[in-house]
Amino acid sequence: MSNSLRERVLLQALEIIPATGFSDATLSAAAERAAVSKREMQDAFPQGPASLAEAFSIWADERMAERMTVADAPERLRDRVAAAVRARIEVLAPYKEAARRAAAFLSQPQNATLAAKLLMTTVDAIWRAAGDRSSDFSYYTKRAMLAGVYGTTLAYWFSDSSDGHSSTWTFLGHRIDNVMQIEKWRGQAREALSKLPDPLEFFKGLRGRR
Repeated sequence: MSNSLRERVLLQALEIIPATGFSDATLSAAAERAAVSKREMQDAFPQGPASLAEAFSIWADERMAERMTVADAPERLRDRVAAAVRARIEVLAPYKEAARRAAAFLSQPQNATLAAKLLMTTVDAIWRAAGDRSSDFSYYTKRAMLAGVYGTTLAYWFSDSSDGHSSTWTFLGHRIDNVMQIEKWRGQAREALSKLPDPLEFFKGLRGRR
């Protein structure tokens, strides 16, 4: 099934979701609007509403990455990460109520596995859009920390009525600073540990003196 058909249905669904949520009724109405057959819908959204939530999240990740590609990248990593998080949320802005309904849908116990998968896919896309190409242990720690930043910032944004969501971007800046301070401390700790003598060699030396 082509991504263009899936996206066409998704964009129709986003107009309906505020009223009917992530449901079979939403998918049926969106399919009718997009002139998509029932067979095509089954192929494009095999898990029904769960597939719709997944399509929404992936679509937002892709639009965020596109925005970061065409934007002038800030010099500091901290600013690039903040810009990518902001871009991901701004993609959702025209569909804020649909995004809120998506968060509620994914918070249901039966959707916990999907929610975790989509969150980690999103934070990985954010780090990569910010220019991170790490493949060592920091790959996982960076994404775990950013998952907390993104999740809390998104929740803050849902209730933010400030002009241009300025309060959200201030909140995001503080959270990013916290993460970067932790990452800086981790880097300093790794550097300090690397300068210490190998403990195995140290104890071998002690045994050799006996």
